[in-house]
Amino acid sequence: MPPLHDIAHLAHIELLTHKPEESLDFFVRYLGMTENGSSGDSVFLRAWDDYENTTIKLTAAPQPGVGRTNFRASTPEALQRRVAAIEATGLGRGWQDGDPGYGPVYVFTDPDGHEMGVYYETEWYRPEGDLKPALKNQAQAYPGRGVGVRRIDHINYLGVNPKENRDFFVDTLGAMTTEQIVLDSGEIAGTWTTFTNQGYNAVWTKDRTGTSGRLHHISFAVDSRDDIIRAADLALEHGVHIETGPHKHTIQQSFFLYVWEPAGNRIELDNPAARLVLAPDWQPVDWSEAERAKGQAWGLQTISTFHTHGTPPVEGQE
Repeated sequence: MPPLHDIAHLAHIELLTHKPEESLDFFVRYLGMTENGSSGDSVFLRAWDDYENTTIKLTAAPQPGVGRTNFRASTPEALQRRVAAIEATGLGRGWQDGDPGYGPVYVFTDPDGHEMGVYYETEWYRPEGDLKPALKNQAQAYPGRGVGVRRIDHINYLGVNPKENRDFFVDTLGAMTTEQIVLDSGEIAGTWTTFTNQGYNAVWTKDRTGTSGRLHHISFAVDSRDDIIRAADLALEHGVHIETGPHKHTIQQSFFLYVWEPAGNRIELDNPAARLVLAPDWQPVDWSEAERAKGQAWGLQTISTFHTHGTPPVEGQE
């Protein structure tokens, strides 16, 4: 059995942008996130029902893409177990101080080179003034602006070898594979993994450029399908590029809208509905090439840029 539950959840993600002011406006005004401090070239942002201080660390950089993805361990002992397992793979980089709001973080990479961290010590968010919610079992008052994203849902990496990254997450970190795309050749072209009862927390899909370390998208959860429709209307009003949707995915069945933030990073707005994976002996659902060629759940064909666009961009490939 894999070491289930040593990783509690996907915690927060660093997103890189070469258009920091425009990207910040997108996250605050369109997505409805709240600024919660800054450090150097980074601004810390939070979704309104995140119990921790930071959901997204938005960092100015020469190119867009993903920086460090952080995961919280379930206990101090679980943290030490996962650190030892990571070190055994040779992918560990060592301990670093955490950003404001969380403690020491052990930094490592997946086999594809995406930077990651795992930590345990954290500070719970303490809202003040107008940010105090009416209900004390809610982390922050509903912002009442933009889409109003509730929490981070998942991250989808582009990978040279999705299977290798999947196996690392399962064998080293204790993830469970819930669904995957299996080509006629037997190659794994996409793999969906989870640390929780969500259908998925981390995804790898095949990078057709053969480039390592890139991002496909970051996804935020909203409460209802109506929120997704509203997000599409707001995108029109805010001049946000809609790539595809609203529609329903075949894989995982979430209701989605994909947009690009000003730096070109793809953002998904996602209503996962009530679908949970509760079975401890869940077996991965495999999707064939022929099944995926049918498009999304209600017949919408997958837009071509979904297979070519990623960040940072690869010259001549998009």
